[in-house]
Amino acid sequence: MTPAGHRQHTLKNSIYCSGTGLHSGVKVALSLHPAAPDTGVVIRRTDIGGADAEIRARYDQVSDTRLCTTVTNEAGVSVATVEHLMAAFAGCRLDNVIVEVNGPELPIMDGSAEPFVFLIDCAGVVAQSAPRRAIRVLKTVTVADRASSARIEPWTGSTMNIELEFDTAVIGKKSLYFDMLSDSFRNGLSRARTFGFLHEVEALQAAGLARGGSMENAVVISGDTVLNEGGLRFEDECARHKALDCVGDLYLAGAPIIGHFHGVRPGHAVNNLLLRQLFADPNAWEIVDLDEAVDMFEIGNEHEPRRSAALA
Repeated sequence: MTPAGHRQHTLKNSIYCSGTGLHSGVKVALSLHPAAPDTGVVIRRTDIGGADAEIRARYDQVSDTRLCTTVTNEAGVSVATVEHLMAAFAGCRLDNVIVEVNGPELPIMDGSAEPFVFLIDCAGVVAQSAPRRAIRVLKTVTVADRASSARIEPWTGSTMNIELEFDTAVIGKKSLYFDMLSDSFRNGLSRARTFGFLHEVEALQAAGLARGGSMENAVVISGDTVLNEGGLRFEDECARHKALDCVGDLYLAGAPIIGHFHGVRPGHAVNNLLLRQLFADPNAWEIVDLDEAVDMFEIGNEHEPRRSAALA
């Protein structure tokens, strides 16, 4: 029998919440529901009727990566800002979920994935009969998008290396190593909030964007100062949030990825480009049962990917 940890998982119960859309500023109702094995993550717009209401949360449905990750179906129906919820699903090892939302954007909550992790904990998680599958990287794929670059390479674990550099003392030059097969997502990444610079936030709001953005749901930086009362949750919170975004964007692959991801100033655009490039080459990946992948991980590699500072 496949161990429970290597089987697919869904929610035990449905659960509901509401919040504000980051870009629309409109109140949003969100609910999460159990789904059958092999369903994956399906987002359903409750304000739209019929089959056109459903969007598969997958890399090939991504239609916009400016400011957030947006998925769109063939009928042109979209849902924006999916990355934090997808990161929570990845961190909680949820495979099959129906997401219902009554508008074109998921709620931003506090700007992190922690509120979604709390919802999942409240709903409960149950193992299903089907084995959990993973995408194993077979050869290195590298992409670049302006100042951002990303690489994914073969490795027996599921690890991530993030390099970040901004001309502010709040961020400076940071590097971060993260292991998705460990249990450090909940405390190490999920609480890290999205961040922005005051002049950029003001410009976006003047253009009618980021209408729901505030210091209640983002870290706001002005020069070398954090404007939020209480400051940062972690000294490297911005780097951790970039890693959180990468976790969510990469989970749009449709399954956990067995490989090593290295991002330099990563963003939603380069993350999606990397997945598209990976899946465009049938010799660069394969589908395996997760228990097979974990067995390989336990045997170990002769050459471990070069690490930056490990996530505490």
